[in-house]
Amino acid sequence: MPTLEITQTIDARGLSCPMPIVKTAQAIKAIPSGAVLELLATDIGSIKDVAAWCRATGNELLEQASDGAAYRFVIRRK
Repeated sequence: MPTLEITQTIDARGLSCPMPIVKTAQAIKAIPSGAVLELLATDIGSIKDVAAWCRATGNELLEQASDGAAYRFVIRRK
């Protein structure tokens, strides 16, 4: 499996809802279509929020992972 090239990383660790999504929405507007954004968050609500936001906006959630204390999302801009 090829390694994804991350265009930008958003560090939203320590931020509560809705800030991880707000920061993601702002950042994704600044990258070109097809580019990949990485979001790091600690808010457990971000699991459902990121998936719902991707469905609503048409952006693709490529990866979702957790190390127990933090969550990592990889999103491709539509």
